Amino acid sequence: MLIDHFNQNTQMAFVGGPRQVGKTTLCMSFTERPHYFNWDNEDHRELIVKGPSTVVDAVGASTNRTIAFDELHKYPEWKNFLKGFYDTFAQKRFNIIVTGSSRLDVYRKGADSLMGRYFMYRMHPLSVGEIANTGLSEKEIGSPQDIPKKKFDVLMKYGGFPEPYLKSNTRFYNRWKSTRLKLLFREDLRETTRLLEIGQVEVLSELLRHQVGQLINYASLARKIRASEESIRRWVFVLESLYYCFQIRPWTKNVSRSILKNPKIYLTDWSLVDDIGTKHENFVACHLQKAVNWWQDAGYGTYGLYYLRTKDKREVDFLVERNRRPWFILEVKSSSSKRLSRSLEYFQTRTGAPYAFEVVMDGPFKPLNCFEYDYPVRIPAVTFLSQLI
Repeated sequence: MLIDHFNQNTQMAFVGGPRQVGKTTLCMSFTERPHYFNWDNEDHRELIVKGPSTVVDAVGASTNRTIAFDELHKYPEWKNFLKGFYDTFAQKRFNIIVTGSSRLDVYRKGADSLMGRYFMYRMHPLSVGEIANTGLSEKEIGSPQDIPKKKFDVLMKYGGFPEPYLKSNTRFYNRWKSTRLKLLFREDLRETTRLLEIGQVEVLSELLRHQVGQLINYASLARKIRASEESIRRWVFVLESLYYCFQIRPWTKNVSRSILKNPKIYLTDWSLVDDIGTKHENFVACHLQKAVNWWQDAGYGTYGLYYLRTKDKREVDFLVERNRRPWFILEVKSSSSKRLSRSLEYFQTRTGAPYAFEVVMDGPFKPLNCFEYDYPVRIPAVTFLSQLI
């Protein structure tokens, strides 16, 4: 991905994603190991604070043209530093990678915006498509590929973060999960946002964990935590910026009596979800979010992920929009039933989406191209998800 980026572009590559998802490993996978500067390293921090010229002097006469800055967003003047570095040195001499465990793209507002100087790439946990396919597809949708059921079950149980997935060990996973969450709330949250209400945000994160797939009720959350609704909204945004969770909003065009406002919440790490049916829905939501982000970042077009629900409780779990038009709708089922969900046909007719899928989690792999059917169809989860990134 990054090699292709620098073969085709002069812009910096911003790589955002949750802590321990593999951003540093990706950066170090270049044929030439990049010069690496981590803001959390005291020696590196001193060089960065002194300015771009000092960093260039530290690199010296090396023929390696790639420099990686990790967690640089923790530096209050990071945007000005990068602007100066890019405008003075990068276009002439260096390829610049900037990685961070907070959403780098939310910091681009203001007069000192870096817009036009970078392209954003978002990393997500491992997915079925990534396990099934060794390389990136040149198309949005790849060919269906099977993976062993054991790998699918491990991915579901331990999540898609590389270490717990590869080790597949419950004791290691429990310790890793505890450490990661402590770092997220005790370090990243404090350093990135300077919030004082760390304890309340932790309580909020636990409440959200038990409300995955449900409509967010800010008033109810505010009462439970004893905070204002405005604070709850702000803290949810902060948790999103740290990749703890993400929101999916309702799609309302051409659907009468549709819900207009309330988003649904999902966790970036589906292994934290206890209820198996909810975990299945979260699992698919993460795959769709990853695909939508990748298609957008790779330049295929404009994409969005939504849900469908009317006031009389007709509902479909997900709708994916491509170039502002419905592309496909999708309902997640833990197991097959005799009758296909009636909501698929109802919403396909009203949205005009070309494709409608009932994705069944316990179904065995079938070598079917899901996107050859223009009517509602039941598809095994491993088949459908293997066609995504």
